[in-house]
Amino acid sequence: MTAGTLTRADLSEALHHQVGLSRADSGKLVEQILEHMCEALSNGENVKISGFGTFVLRDKGERVGRNPKTGVEVPIAPRRVLTFRASQMMRDRIVEAG
Repeated sequence: MTAGTLTRADLSEALHHQVGLSRADSGKLVEQILEHMCEALSNGENVKISGFGTFVLRDKGERVGRNPKTGVEVPIAPRRVLTFRASQMMRDRIVEAG
């Protein structure tokens, strides 16, 4: 794995080494999992991975924003945003590693 960013290729390579799947099969498995998650999120479902965290869709209402340079107020349209909330187990692991 590269320092700083975990990539699809890193996940695939870890599956290849730790589970023993071929590189092609591990790559397909990673893609299938990510596709399933994206499909669920696009259908308005939240995605919870036990021991890792939850991807939650939130609807944000319209609000007024301000250009910091000019001070001009601009309406910001309502939108749906994706947030991630780490599980307590994940937070504890991060604190231990730090």
